Amino acid sequence: MPNSSPSAASTAAPDARHIVCPHCDAVNRVPLARLAQAPVCGSCGKLLFTGAPLELSGARFEKQVARSQIPVLVDFWAPWCGPCRSMAPAYAQAARQLEPQLRVVKLNTEEAQEIASRYAIRSIPTLALFKNGREVARQPGAMDAAGILAWVRAQGVL
Repeated sequence: MPNSSPSAASTAAPDARHIVCPHCDAVNRVPLARLAQAPVCGSCGKLLFTGAPLELSGARFEKQVARSQIPVLVDFWAPWCGPCRSMAPAYAQAARQLEPQLRVVKLNTEEAQEIASRYAIRSIPTLALFKNGREVARQPGAMDAAGILAWVRAQGVL
C-alpha cells in the first residue's frame, strides 16, 4: 500500500523561500526559520543578505524581482538627483531593518532607462514594492528612514 503521508519535500515547500544571491545571482532555497540566521549562497558561499541596498543593473533587476520569493523594495534614482542623494543614507538605514524580510535594491534610472520607462517612472526618487514579480505599491518622493519603514509596513508585506 502506498504511503499517503505528504513527503518531506512537499511539506517543506511552504516553509522555504527562493532568495536570489546579491553577489552571483544564483537562486537559493532558504527555510523561513533560517532567514534571520545569516544564510549563505550555495553557489558562491557569500551572505545572502548584506544589510545594505543592492545596486542593480537592468538584467540583475529582472532576476531579483522575478525570482525572489520575498518582497523586493526598489529605489528608482539617478546620481544627478539631489533628493535621491539626500535620501540614500535613510534608505540604507531602512535596509538594515528590513532585511531579511525584504530584498532592498537600488536601480539607477540613467543606466536602466528601459526599465524606468517600462514601469513609467516619472519622478525620482520613487520607491516601488514588488511581490512575486509584480509591482504592488509605489511611493514617489524622498522620505526619511522612519517614513520608508512606515510605508513598507503599511503595504502589509511584512
